[in-house]
Amino acid sequence: MKFFLFFLLSLMTTTLAYGEESPSVPRFVSLKPNEVNARVGPGPNYPVEWVYLKAGLPVEVIVEFDTWRKIRDIDKAEGWVHQSMLSSKRHAIVQNPEVLMYDAKSKQSAPLVRLQKGVILGLIKCQDTWCQTQIYDFRGWVERSALWGVYPNESIK
Repeated sequence: MKFFLFFLLSLMTTTLAYGEESPSVPRFVSLKPNEVNARVGPGPNYPVEWVYLKAGLPVEVIVEFDTWRKIRDIDKAEGWVHQSMLSSKRHAIVQNPEVLMYDAKSKQSAPLVRLQKGVILGLIKCQDTWCQTQIYDFRGWVERSALWGVYPNESIK
């Protein structure tokens, strides 16, 4: 019994000392700067395979190694980037040829904007089958199934 209490106390102390656990994998994040090198391996000595040129681009973290994150983009391309190049600020990409942003969570509400495939939206929140998004001064609701950068049952508040 004493061992169990000691173990439980140690576990609680460790959690308090180190804070919360690291975010789960996989998860969606976005690119922080306008230029991000994607490398073939987790470190600065690995060659750059390609360069992303868009801040806010949503990517999926699929593996973590030290301070490096293996990411996957909408085209399923993968590469390693340093964690400092990633932001927890959420964005999504329109993946359907044409999508409407509505005033409310209903297709019967007023359409605000017609969005084309590839447009990047800021994610505000997602509930049920809808996500509240923003682009420039427009804020409205888009069907979750039309977006890449949010999981089907994920709740964003």
